[in-house]
Amino acid sequence: MKKLSVVIPVKNEEDNIKPLLDEIKKALKNIDYEVIFVDDGSTDKTVQKIKELADERVKLIIFSRNFGQTTAMAAGIDAAEGELIATLDGDLQNDPSDIPMMMEKLEKEGWDVVAGRRANRKDGFLLRKVPSKIANWLIRKLTGVYISDYGCTLKLFKSDVAKNLSLYGELHRFIPVLASLYGAKMTEVDVKHHPRIYGKSKYGIGRTFKVISDLMLMLFFQKYATRPMHLFGGVGFFILFLGFLIEFYLLILKILGESIGERPLFMVGILFIIAGIQLISTGFLAELLMRTYYESQNKKPYVIKEFFVGKKN
Repeated sequence: MKKLSVVIPVKNEEDNIKPLLDEIKKALKNIDYEVIFVDDGSTDKTVQKIKELADERVKLIIFSRNFGQTTAMAAGIDAAEGELIATLDGDLQNDPSDIPMMMEKLEKEGWDVVAGRRANRKDGFLLRKVPSKIANWLIRKLTGVYISDYGCTLKLFKSDVAKNLSLYGELHRFIPVLASLYGAKMTEVDVKHHPRIYGKSKYGIGRTFKVISDLMLMLFFQKYATRPMHLFGGVGFFILFLGFLIEFYLLILKILGESIGERPLFMVGILFIIAGIQLISTGFLAELLMRTYYESQNKKPYVIKEFFVGKKN
């Protein structure tokens, strides 16, 4: 069994592959490691570059189409054979030289997860830093999992923790929350962060809205996944109680001789409440059904087109 697996989701990063592999080889030269690239539907020469440069330590998973970063990360973790698993971006902004330091901290201090914290973040202030700070603050306050930098991909896990994260959808940002639900002991350390030199960033301000919707899902998993009736029943009884109050009020008006049959605003309000509850409930239930579908039948939410292993040079 290898000591370390480095999982790297990539999409259209052809110019970053060689310098990234060079940095990994230099940083991990004294460690028994493997590198698992997961190509998430690249349309450039990323796959070709990896195959050209791959040695016996490099594996490449090629998706049949774009499935998203979370799914790519899940596929790499599934294929990992190391005792420890590190996740890394493929754009050279994370620095592989931080991994040995994170390994030492995990092993000496007995942590299950060591998360990276970008000490001097090197990207756009308005489009990246501000939305990220808002998202990090919201996640910390609402989940109670106090990690400073949820957006840093560089993380190190014990293998059993990583393989039990159950990553679906776009939940990679919430890995610390998922690890907390698993019961993992977690800490964070400052890591280096570099500006992107090659390629184009896949992030934008629009992702903030996705983060907020996923945050609602995480709160549901944290508090109600094993007891959903506490949520749906509580809301339902509250609405029912309000309904009885309204009907009692209207009954009093009727007894006093007022007409109550021509109040469209009342009906519109009731319809809005019912529609809102149905939409939120359907979203939560659909997510739970999806997780049950994949986990109970051991199905994977991705399709691998090819699995490539490099040869010894």
